[in-house]
Amino acid sequence: MTPSDLLIDAFGRLPGTAARAMHGLDIDDLTWRPDPEANTIAWLVWHTARGQDLQIADLAATDQVWTTGGWHERFDLPFSAAEIGYGMSPADVGSVRASADLLSGYLDAVTLRTRGYLEGLDEASLTDIVDDAWDPPVTAGARLISIVGDCTQHVGQASYVRGLFDRR
Repeated sequence: MTPSDLLIDAFGRLPGTAARAMHGLDIDDLTWRPDPEANTIAWLVWHTARGQDLQIADLAATDQVWTTGGWHERFDLPFSAAEIGYGMSPADVGSVRASADLLSGYLDAVTLRTRGYLEGLDEASLTDIVDDAWDPPVTAGARLISIVGDCTQHVGQASYVRGLFDRR
């Protein structure tokens, strides 16, 4: 198994975990909060896909699926196409309202593009410096681990919120 195979497997697990967290929920359920400032399942899944989309597009030197695939228009959210959710206010988090099908569709599209990028990545490319603003500079491999770790945390949080929703 190559490093790319491992990364493909890790990123490939995200859509299934997100789908299980959203299974059977309508838009109001997906935007339920355990408290007024908590993240919603809808926001967590959207943010997972947006963060992965932005960062993989940067690594691959391509446009984001969010804009090229028409997802920004389909979601029709009240923020710019550049928004990924980082540092959003509770009100902004609450305005991410979307169906499970729409959220899954976007995450699936991002994961497919990620897979394509990873399939073309050779092992030597993992040591390429992608951000020299840090000490030590960030390699492509370190960035990919960071992305998949962040995404895994967010879909795990969506699963946790689902558990709270089911027990309310």
